[in-house]
Amino acid sequence: MSARSFSSILLGILFFVCITACGSAETPTTATLPTATISPPTEIPEPTSPPPTITQENPSPSPTMRHEPTPTPEPYVLPLSGFGPNFIGKRVYSFVDTSRDDRPVNITVWYPAIKPQGFEGTSMENAEPDLTGAPYPIIFSMTKNAGFFAPHLVTHGFAAVSVNKLDSNKQWDNNLIDQPLDILFALDQVASTPLEGLQGVLDTEHAGAMGYSYDGYNALAMSGVRVDPAFFLSQCADPESEEANIFPYSAEVQCVLINQWEAFAEHAGEGITTSKDGLWQPMTDERIRAVMPLAPDGWLLFGAQGLRAVDRPVLIIVGTNDKGTYEEDSLIYENLGTPDRFLISFVGKDHMMIYNPEMVDRMKHFAVAFFSTYLMGRQEYAEYFSEGFVSQYPDLRWGISIEN
Repeated sequence: MSARSFSSILLGILFFVCITACGSAETPTTATLPTATISPPTEIPEPTSPPPTITQENPSPSPTMRHEPTPTPEPYVLPLSGFGPNFIGKRVYSFVDTSRDDRPVNITVWYPAIKPQGFEGTSMENAEPDLTGAPYPIIFSMTKNAGFFAPHLVTHGFAAVSVNKLDSNKQWDNNLIDQPLDILFALDQVASTPLEGLQGVLDTEHAGAMGYSYDGYNALAMSGVRVDPAFFLSQCADPESEEANIFPYSAEVQCVLINQWEAFAEHAGEGITTSKDGLWQPMTDERIRAVMPLAPDGWLLFGAQGLRAVDRPVLIIVGTNDKGTYEEDSLIYENLGTPDRFLISFVGKDHMMIYNPEMVDRMKHFAVAFFSTYLMGRQEYAEYFSEGFVSQYPDLRWGISIEN
């Protein structure tokens, strides 16, 4: 081989390597993230810096299809899982519900804000609100859930209001009543009197609710569902019932309520418990137009009759390895009365997937798509949580997965 021929081949190889390296600097439509070891954080993480791939307020209504999914997929990013264009402001307010023994209800409000010149972070306490797209639809939840999702939703044009209380309990108790009523009270407060510093920011006529686990129950309670006391008492009184076999943890967590049912009903009050058909009145408000319960509880309390009363869109997300909860949520989904009901199964994931950043990013995507569709009326976003979209991904299932 001549020296000239060898030089030509060498130059060709160098040119190919250069082209490959330069091309890899561009961000692909469906990004690939490195696999990481996940451990539960000790506290709710602050929002991360916005990924450079998601900078548009209005995504394309036609998601990119994954034509050849691999049997063992690498981590992937859904189109709406990155931050949108809005900067994040946060303010805290305190109220007292005099109708419930002066119960304190403190809230945190996240909202689109104006980023100060030279500021390098993604959020700021008491930042000046950005009225460009105001008023913004509101998503209600408890504090822990908001820590995961509120900043992300704000960057995509929503406001978020969280009630600053615990959203989990070792056993069912009066919080089944108190926490949904806290959310409704918070809605009334932000709607009746403009919050100082946030005048004209919040669209209280278009609200949603979302939550994970116990807070998922709170979101489900906002759907129009009704407590069925006869069903709950009959199931929990019979240790051999079908539900007792499906949910072995019920006796420890949920059915303990049977021992204090009279006090529980008294705490709920006649305004909730009085009816002609034996079902309790729904704990919701017509301004709450869509709900997104994530791995929620509630089947034993509501039953099929109570769930048939649900009258607004519901999107449930749950992991197929979330033992007991997956079976429970499948029953909840199948019996929802609303025609706009959706269930997306995260295949192979358990209840602790909320501490997996990749799974949380996927839930963020579906939250933006779902609430944009039903609170903003942006029908092009419905494509992003449709059966066709979900079926592109090997470890997601549209509806109930038979492989769990």
